[in-house]
Amino acid sequence: MARRMEAGTLTAAILGATLIGGLALPAQAQDSLDLSALPAQKRDSLDLSATAAFTTDYVFRGISQTQDGPAVQASLDASYGIFYLGAWGSNIDFGGNDFGADIANIEIDYYGGIAPMWQGFSFDIGGIYYTYPGAYDPGGDFNYFELKTGATYTFFDALTLGVTNYWSPEYSGEIGNADALELAGEYAFTNKWWIFTPSVSALVGWQWFDDTASVDYTYWNVGLTLGFLDNWSADVRYWDSDITDASCINGPNSCDERVVGTISASF
Repeated sequence: MARRMEAGTLTAAILGATLIGGLALPAQAQDSLDLSALPAQKRDSLDLSATAAFTTDYVFRGISQTQDGPAVQASLDASYGIFYLGAWGSNIDFGGNDFGADIANIEIDYYGGIAPMWQGFSFDIGGIYYTYPGAYDPGGDFNYFELKTGATYTFFDALTLGVTNYWSPEYSGEIGNADALELAGEYAFTNKWWIFTPSVSALVGWQWFDDTASVDYTYWNVGLTLGFLDNWSADVRYWDSDITDASCINGPNSCDERVVGTISASF
């Protein structure tokens, strides 16, 4: 099964910078896309950023994309006012074919959209194109597109709640329409723990398909993120899903419960 960004902490997803486990929620914004109401520095400046991460397991919507192995991931992002563009990549492991060759060993995703704000709500409306360069996919093209729509709201400058939907007209493997709906929350502590800035976050998601042969399922995660040295973070996260071993397309152990550790840096 192919993937998506999302993978990871709520903070990473809100920033749209990296997928450390999978929560895709919005970043910045403005009422009714009124650019004239934005501060001048947001309206006229081009912001560039990059992230690099090492994770003990690349999990996407509850399913390991590396067969329980580690992954090195990186992203490049550009934003101008409410508009953003970016690319994200990771090593993957979809096993081997009957001839002993790898089915897929790299994923590169391209995304873009707008992140407006209205009445305190942050919205994220965009698209993600998932690609698997060099993949062996005679049964159906792994590459696919998803439309992302999401919104978040922050209470008391500490608790952020959000909902995001991902819809694909032709999911990976050319199996038809697919939807994923995620509910996420993050609480950022106001006090530091020594040199760390802590937050806790959780997500529950539902993936379903129009193809009756595909298995609809539920997935969830909960974790602790520690920010340090201004641009570094460490994340420990528990992942699980209700997929049975017999239904797990990436292998019988790829859908089991697991604890994933991730360390990342942004620039």
